[in-house]
Amino acid sequence: MTDSKSKSSNVVALKTAKKAEKCPICSKKTVERFAPFCSKRCSDLDLGKWLGEGYRIPSQEVAGFEESFEEED
Repeated sequence: MTDSKSKSSNVVALKTAKKAEKCPICSKKTVERFAPFCSKRCSDLDLGKWLGEGYRIPSQEVAGFEESFEEED
């Protein structure tokens, strides 16, 4: 049997992502329960921005894209 403390040659240690230390909304210290935010309030404010389209992912519109759907009707 092999010693349980010795590492097998096929085991790779995973790197954990560095946790944010400051809340992206108010810059207070992050609380693990609400990570990456400091509180439920900041978490809800962020969700509200997403739902209210306050955040947007930029994209490039393709010319004639909408017209291609209208022609199929």
